[in-house]
Amino acid sequence: MVDRKIDKRGLGRGLSALMADVALAPDSPAPQTQRIAIEQLIPNPDQPRRDFKPELLQQLADSIRNRGVLQPLIVRPHPDGGGLYQIVAGERRWRAAQIAQLHDLPVIVSDLSDPEVLEVAIIENIQRADLNAIEEAASYRQLMDRFGHTQEKLAEALNKSRSHISNVLRLLNLPEPVQAMLRDSTLSAGHARALITADDPVGLARKVVERGLSVRETEQLVRDQSASKPERLPPRESTKDADTRAIESDLTAQLKMRVRIDHAGHDGGRVTITYRDLDQLDRLCQMLGGTA
Repeated sequence: MVDRKIDKRGLGRGLSALMADVALAPDSPAPQTQRIAIEQLIPNPDQPRRDFKPELLQQLADSIRNRGVLQPLIVRPHPDGGGLYQIVAGERRWRAAQIAQLHDLPVIVSDLSDPEVLEVAIIENIQRADLNAIEEAASYRQLMDRFGHTQEKLAEALNKSRSHISNVLRLLNLPEPVQAMLRDSTLSAGHARALITADDPVGLARKVVERGLSVRETEQLVRDQSASKPERLPPRESTKDADTRAIESDLTAQLKMRVRIDHAGHDGGRVTITYRDLDQLDRLCQMLGGTA
């Protein structure tokens, strides 16, 4: 058994260390791997990704028949024992291998705790699965809420820009009907980002779909709507520095409510939190009261 304890010093170090031992090229065999019978491998019940599209699994199965499994799965001894192993990363390969009727699979065995397994599984999904924007945002949010990671730490560990992490997280502020359009690809992430600051994102989203508007046309639609209500725009909005805007974005993502900061220098300033409904107001009161 190969025992590689995950490095807790930074997000993604454990996954990176494990993946470093996996050969990515077909002519470069993976070091320190072993083959385990496919029936000894059990999927992780807490796997964040639940949707495995049959057509994509079939494509992967066809590739496995022709070229084999090029990258070992990462597994750990099953908590219940019995000579079984729980899949940490690579469930799609395991499922496709069954379709391809393989008898065993190459694996790297590592001794990981339950929290470490979940963290690695989330990161593997972000890096390797074809997630839609809402699934990606939910994965970032889970890493932040459950493991206390910051946007900066996520950006560094996942090799993404901080602005990308922030922009994706902001999509969770959209109403559920708009998020549903994102999940089924009716709207693109670019369209959705343009709607975040709209007064009526659901109504505008439907117009965008009905008219087949481009992202730029959607942005103009939002500007046109805002121009008809100038009182909703703070007079200092266009002069805000990048740090203030970044703090607004962080607070908005954390609270899942729109946050606006109007800073007046040495004279202090004002923080405005906008809620959509009474449920959000109740949640905000609980957070402010320390009972959330």
